[in-house]
Amino acid sequence: MSDVEKTEFSLPEGLLNRGGQGRDDDAAVDAREQVDDRDIEKTLRPKALEEFIGQPKVREQLDLVLTGAKRRGVTPDHILLSGPPGLGKTTLAMIISQELGTSLRMTSGPALERAGDLAAMLSNIMEGDVLFIDEIHRIARPAEEMLYMAMEDFRIDVIVGKGPGATSIPLEIPPFTLVGATTRAGMLTGPLRDRFGFTAQMEFYEVEDLTRVVTRAASILGVSIDNDAAVEIASRSRGTPRIANRLLRRVRDWAEVNGDGHVDIPAAQAALRVFDVDELGLDRLDRAVLGSLIKGHGGGPVGVNTLAIAVGEEPGTVEEVCEPYLVRAGLMSRTGRGRVATAAAWHHLGLTPPPEAPGQLNFR
Repeated sequence: MSDVEKTEFSLPEGLLNRGGQGRDDDAAVDAREQVDDRDIEKTLRPKALEEFIGQPKVREQLDLVLTGAKRRGVTPDHILLSGPPGLGKTTLAMIISQELGTSLRMTSGPALERAGDLAAMLSNIMEGDVLFIDEIHRIARPAEEMLYMAMEDFRIDVIVGKGPGATSIPLEIPPFTLVGATTRAGMLTGPLRDRFGFTAQMEFYEVEDLTRVVTRAASILGVSIDNDAAVEIASRSRGTPRIANRLLRRVRDWAEVNGDGHVDIPAAQAALRVFDVDELGLDRLDRAVLGSLIKGHGGGPVGVNTLAIAVGEEPGTVEEVCEPYLVRAGLMSRTGRGRVATAAAWHHLGLTPPPEAPGQLNFR
């Protein structure tokens, strides 16, 4: 029996037993809320390239790639979407499939642990389909090596049997387009990166584009919102549409519970205070990191492990979730000796910076 035939896919037991006994009411409510949030996210996703807000360069480049391929009657080159989380990489993969009029098959790098996992997906590919692999930099090496041949020659070799009697059977695959998404392009191996015909680098959004994102989402959700309130939400969204949409939903909740549902500036500001999002978009953890850096260590330099212990989080969370935005907002700088708070960070916490504090490095 081949690896393809032996590969099985299963859902976690907790998902299979959603209707079973043994769950408390709170867990049931949480599950319903998660489903509702996922449904909302799907509703807010644009369905066509012309509906996609922001990333004008990427949209122009993608339009050329897709239009050229459709006119020639061929499948487009493989596409790599690179950039921080929440900027629309998954949405663009869905749009690519819609623009081509083909099916979209979705998986993620961590899910492809063996070559057989990838072979099972590729064996079901139809001509022209789009295969989307999220977090492609985390794909296992055996699956990655099989992917090389699939991307380049549209075939894979399936090993049947074991030991000296093992036989390699070539399996032809219809031409398809691979869309890979990564938040860490530097972790991709050279051979994999080189097989993509087009690489799009997603950038953080400006407040103007995020305001359009918030206004569009409010229209879809039926939320009455003033333009200056939309700007307020957008300015606290860290340049990320996913965060903007999430903050809008929380502001909507506050407005419906504490008012008539209309979102104006006072409502937006009051709601964001409740959810610990300040005027720069920093949340509780961000401010805890800055507070530890400044009040606990005199502004640094401090190692990330020390900061993580001080705020009770994993080092990876501090380094991957908090630090990128704090650096980009000019509140923290990275040095060879550790993290250092800038003068802007001291001022943000209402403190007077020492003379040696680094100047504000504002990249927003």
